Parts: sequence; structure tokens; C-alpha cells
Amino acid sequence: MSLYSETFYARELSELFSDRNAIAQLLKVEAALAMAQGEVGIIPESAAKIISDCCVVDAIDQISLKNDIVLGGNAAIPLVKQLTKVIKNQDFEASKHVHLGATSQDIIDTATILTIKEYVVWLDKKLNSLQDALLSLTKEHVQTLMMGRTLLQQAKPMTFGVKTAGWLESIARSKNRLSELKDRLFCIQLGGAVGCGNDSITAEVQEAFAKKLDLNQSFPWQSQRDSLVEFASFLGMLSASMGKIAKDISLLMQTEVAEVFEGAAEGKGGSSTMPHKRNPVGCALILSNAIRTPGLVATMLSAMPQEHERSAGLWHAEWETLTQLMNLTSGSLVKSVDLISNLEVDKERMLQNIEITNGLIYAEKVSLHLSKSLGKMQAHESVKKACTIAIQKQKHLKDVVLEMHSQIENIEELFKPENAIGNSVSWVETILKKYS
Repeated sequence: MSLYSETFYARELSELFSDRNAIAQLLKVEAALAMAQGEVGIIPESAAKIISDCCVVDAIDQISLKNDIVLGGNAAIPLVKQLTKVIKNQDFEASKHVHLGATSQDIIDTATILTIKEYVVWLDKKLNSLQDALLSLTKEHVQTLMMGRTLLQQAKPMTFGVKTAGWLESIARSKNRLSELKDRLFCIQLGGAVGCGNDSITAEVQEAFAKKLDLNQSFPWQSQRDSLVEFASFLGMLSASMGKIAKDISLLMQTEVAEVFEGAAEGKGGSSTMPHKRNPVGCALILSNAIRTPGLVATMLSAMPQEHERSAGLWHAEWETLTQLMNLTSGSLVKSVDLISNLEVDKERMLQNIEITNGLIYAEKVSLHLSKSLGKMQAHESVKKACTIAIQKQKHLKDVVLEMHSQIENIEELFKPENAIGNSVSWVETILKKYS
């Protein structure tokens, strides 16, 4: 943890990623293993119950455990030693059956999946909140006129609803991706030393073990990391989608544009030297997380080609990488929900910005209209020339076009923003029906 942990991460998930919970998940897996083996008759059920009853966090010396991880190379080795000692003090015979037939990776990987599963429950709810906020924002701005911009330049009018509907669609696709990967991800890892099982790790034990943990039974995947990498890639895409939203809003919040603003709050977005400033601090934090996640996803991808049945280093590289990815994504999600829910939109400013080019943004509309009589290429060249003249003489494009083509009727209609937004309204209404 650092000074900035609560700045970039989701405070409400601090317990999920705490040392205490990490140990609790490992113990939950050890307990499930013993109970599964007891259920199928590999160990006495009485011993399984004693083992399960002893799998409590307070029985473990966390400081000693963390110190000993360095010696063993993973948390399972010192944990099993401590757990065995605790059980031996209660029942010597039961202590003989702790961690029977399993390998450290079985316990660690399955505990990781349990943590991810809890995280995904939280993630689902927050994604629903973000989608609802985007849906509400889009409904409000179906017909709100604004400038569409390409390559950071004014292009042609659209509606703010088109922009927010695009944000909405990206988050909805992320929800679908998350739903699709759950079955592949929520699987036990239980294969023993090299993944081929043994007398204590049988198919029956795997089935009982999976059932007790409410996970899917699975062929051992200790050096096949595609499901975890798929999840990591999903987190990277979700973080980037939220980064896209934050980038758009931060640009629209620039002084010269001033079309939308993060919700105001006491002490939010201020400057240490410039009292007038209203900085896009929420957007900045979401973007900072989006910038960090691709490297973490790349680390997970780099760790995929693991040697034989257990990797020296590549498996280990995943542990904190995946935790950081989950923390960064959750932090962005919390901030994105707040950002969208409290977004301030200045419709009048949007209309004002439409007019700052002296009508140049309607050039496409005029060209299409003239093409009916002049042909496409001739109309395009004529309007291009009109734009050049308008810029040079600082005249409105409408006046220049009238001078060049006095025969045009109802030219005013070509220079109304509501007539230049294409299918904005109907397309957004289609999206709204999809999610309402």
C-alpha cells in the first residue's frame, strides 16, 4: 500500500485484497480439500472436520507467514506448516491428512479464483450502475446538439446522445464479455504435483472439491494460463473503455470548449496556485489507471508460455500483477460511475461552439445538396473553393455560397444544425430501446 492507494483503487474492496482475506481464501481451499477427501472416503471424516474447523485466519501467525514466504517461494508452503502444527495440537492423527496429495499451486490458484469470483460479483453490480448512469444520460441528451470532432477538429454537428450512446455500448459489450468468460474462469485447480492426480487426488475428489467451493470441475490447468489471461485482457479493455470516456470528457471540459464538466464538490478540482481553475481530476485518475493497465496485461500475456508442468518465475509474476489489474480497474469503475452520474452539460455552450467556424461545418451538407445539380465532384470542388474564400475573407460560408450559386433555394435549411446531424436521433433511440 502507498500514499495513493485509495486514490487509484476502490476503497470498498480493500478488505477483499487484504492479507487477512488472502489467507482466509487459502484456508477455505485447504478445508474444502479435506472435506472432499473425507466425503469420498480417502481420509476419515472426523479428521476432515477437525482440519476444516482449524482453517481459521486467527489460527495463523500472519507476520511469520509473510516472512516465511520468501523461503518457500509461495504462501502455501508456510501456511500448510502452520496449519499442520495447529491441527497436531488438537489431534495428531488428523494432522497426517492436511494438504494430502495436493501441491502448492492447487491451493494458490484455486484461492485466486475464489477471490476473482467475489471480485466479479462486485464488478457486475458496478457495471450495472455505470450502464444505468449512461442510459439515463443518453435519454436526457437524445436531441442535444453539439459538434462532432475528428482529429481534434470540428467536423460536423451531431448530438451529445450519439457520443454517450457510444460510451454506453462499450460498457454493455464489457458486461457481455464478463458474462461469457465466467464458465471458463470459475474453475478449480486440483491435480497434484504435475497435474495427473494420485491416490488422494481423484476425479471423485475433484468433483466433491468443486462442489464445496461452488466452482466448476476442471482438468488441471497449472501451466495453461489462458483463462486468467482472458480475464486480465477483459480488465484491460474495460479500463481502456472507461479511459475513452474520461478522455472525451476532459477534452470537452477545456476552457475553450467548456461543454461538459465533472460534478462540482467542495475542494474538488482546485489548483494550489490558480483559484479560478476547475480541473478534471476524476478523468485524470481514470486515465492514469487506463495508462497503467496495458503493461500489466502484457505481463500476464508474457507469463503464458510456462515451462512444462510448473513455471519458475512466470507463475509467480502473475500474483501481484493480477491483483493490481483488479484494483486499478475497480478504482476506475467507482470513479466512472460518479463521473457520469454527476456530469454537468452546458447545452447553450454546445450551440455556441457549433457557430464558431462561420458555417464551415455545413460544407458537407451544402456539397451533397449541390451534387444533385452539379454532380458530386464538381459540387465538392465548388464548395471547397467557397470554404477557401470564406476563410480568406472571414465571411460566413452561406454568404459565399449564395454569391457563387444564387439559384439555391431555402439555403437557410442547409445551415441549421438540426438538419446536419444525420441519423443521430433515430440511431440513439434504437440504442435506448435496446437497453430500456
